[in-house]
Amino acid sequence: MKWHDTYDIAAALADQHSEVDPRYVRFTDLLAWVTALEGFADSADKCNEKILEAIQMAWIDEVS
Repeated sequence: MKWHDTYDIAAALADQHSEVDPRYVRFTDLLAWVTALEGFADSADKCNEKILEAIQMAWIDEVS
């Protein structure tokens, strides 16, 4: 997965962190969790706030 795989990342986060409400996740935690996902192969340097917001919104949609 790369940063542009927003929905795949959101689905993986929903599986790995099912106890977490994504509305309250800090971006610093989100960044760490995404880069730790199995199959994620992109640089943290390529990430920005807009990407993290998109992942968070997709995660919220995934669990709603």
